[in-house]
Amino acid sequence: MAHSRKLKSNNILCNIQDVLLAYIKPGDHLVIALSGGVDSVVLLHILATLSKEMPFTLSAVHVNHGISSNATLWSKFCCDLCHSYGISIYIAYLKIKKEIGESLEAIAREERYRVFNQIQANYVVLAQHIDDQAETLLLQLFRGAGIKGLCGMPLVRKQLPNSVPQILRPLLEISRNEIETYGRLNKLAWINDESNDSIIFNRNYLRHEILPLVKKRYPNYPKTLLRVSRHFSEASLLLDELAAIDSEHCLVSGKLQVDRMRILSFPRAKNILRYNLLQQGIIPPSKVKLETILHQILTAEPDSQPHISFGNAEIRCHKGSIYILPHKSLLLGSTHYVWNGETQLVLHHFNGAIHFTKVTSQGINQKKISTDHLITIRARKGGERFMPACNRPRRSLKNLLQEASIPPWERNSLPLMFYGEKLIWVPGIGIDCEFQAKPDELGILPIWYSM
Repeated sequence: MAHSRKLKSNNILCNIQDVLLAYIKPGDHLVIALSGGVDSVVLLHILATLSKEMPFTLSAVHVNHGISSNATLWSKFCCDLCHSYGISIYIAYLKIKKEIGESLEAIAREERYRVFNQIQANYVVLAQHIDDQAETLLLQLFRGAGIKGLCGMPLVRKQLPNSVPQILRPLLEISRNEIETYGRLNKLAWINDESNDSIIFNRNYLRHEILPLVKKRYPNYPKTLLRVSRHFSEASLLLDELAAIDSEHCLVSGKLQVDRMRILSFPRAKNILRYNLLQQGIIPPSKVKLETILHQILTAEPDSQPHISFGNAEIRCHKGSIYILPHKSLLLGSTHYVWNGETQLVLHHFNGAIHFTKVTSQGINQKKISTDHLITIRARKGGERFMPACNRPRRSLKNLLQEASIPPWERNSLPLMFYGEKLIWVPGIGIDCEFQAKPDELGILPIWYSM
């Protein structure tokens, strides 16, 4: 019997090694999320063992949520454990405030991932296992999640932006029972979070009240639900491939076109909108909200300009194009920047930067912008006039922006360059005739990059 347990212990270690060999590269830095429970303690033991044979560095992060009265003791336990392995550990202290109607589990999870995203590493390694996967799938099902929500937890989850560490879950095919057996066999010590016994939380209610009954009838349900989640993953991948195909037809200059989306069935149009939101790193709203947004877009009159906000994003329409935008802070009318000849000027209030390049025969005539006046960048105030073409009269900036088809919401957030009180450069429009570099004259070419 002892020999059988030893074999199972070796099997877990070999399974984790296979996962690491498939994903990590020599020199990668892995940070294990250590709670102090049996799952993460076992994973730490395995990773510490494998780090002696494989070329990766290992450290740990412990998130102290400050919810339990034992939280400080757990943090000390994790520190002592990491010290015994000779690895560093970072303790993140949180103060979680639960608002009415919000889930404490969801808030805690969101805060944990916020901590993970700030870590400098290649991977944050989580100890979630096949039983966790089954619970997650059922919770998502009871919440009425769509196909993406029913895909469950992936083995590796790539994060955006690329500077954020990826999430790695090497225990996803290992059961809770196998993990606990490994811990006992290797005489590991761990802590027990008393909140895991409270059936107030949905996950614990499933774990303690529902799934034991399910297991009596369907003993292999975790593996079955893992297989189900993979079916949903395949379906989700096919929907993404369909959205990519539809995007080739519906995108013009990177913008979805309303008239082309109207040709699609409503489910396909919804699929392509959700896909494009995700491609831009924006979490789509609920199914009902997404359908409402799409209905507003598809039924809008040609001259109307729908504007829908949700979460940290907004969708606008202009001349048949759909603009998916992150929320931007409102510009203050008095906000201005002074340019002192830098090659790059970051404009935080404008959510972008201007790059300045020295060129010949184009750009702003360097001789025209002496030190007699300050060169400033600010937003529109109204009434500005501009002459980008020397063969045409000076005109109102308002009319020039309209003719250039610059969307209305962008017109008041463009960084305009002034020499004293004279407007000399407008992104997307050009340089005022009086300040343009002539052939063979040295010029400075400003280029605007919106973030």
